Amino acid sequence: MNFDIANVLLMALPMVLAITLHEAAHAYAARHYGDRTAEQLGRLTLNPLAHIDPVGTIAVPLVVFLVSSGAFIFGWAKPVPVISRNFRDVRIGMRMTAIAGPLSNIAMLVMWAGLLAIAPFVPETLQKPLATMCFYGMIFNAILFALNMLPILPLDGGRFVDTFLPTRASMQFSKIEPYGMWIILFLMVTNLLTAILSPVVFFLVEAVSRVFGL
Repeated sequence: MNFDIANVLLMALPMVLAITLHEAAHAYAARHYGDRTAEQLGRLTLNPLAHIDPVGTIAVPLVVFLVSSGAFIFGWAKPVPVISRNFRDVRIGMRMTAIAGPLSNIAMLVMWAGLLAIAPFVPETLQKPLATMCFYGMIFNAILFALNMLPILPLDGGRFVDTFLPTRASMQFSKIEPYGMWIILFLMVTNLLTAILSPVVFFLVEAVSRVFGL
């Protein structure tokens, strides 16, 4: 890939949206199931500025994506505060709040694919920039979905799995959480993470591309 300043600018919007709207989805799901903490703290919004962490949302994802030559992206927004005891049903509330973020990435993957499908019909000078931005949007969201669905705490996939476990098993599983990010870092530096995520990312992008005839 050619990582000139134009490419960096074109990847910025889809990258920021992929990360911040993921957190917004958590906030909306939490309110729906009874926890209004995020709403009370001003996090119940689609405005990315409310969710951006300057380091985790902008600097780290750009550096990781560029250093890995586009093979990987890793970043975070300000986490949405959730108080589980506020849920009407704790297990269902936590389950749906956890899965809402990754599902938002699937929705954005579909949105970017749809925009890519209409790129040939916009003015010629805009076709290539729009197509490039859409490509990044599809890749970023596929990667974030695959990464966040890993069954490792504190990732969304870990929290989702935890809601199905019996109490004793859940207590044992929760002991992983303090080491979760170290596990992710180990998988990243050993390239095991790329090996795990790549088939999922390829499948998602290929499936959505087929739907839109790309």
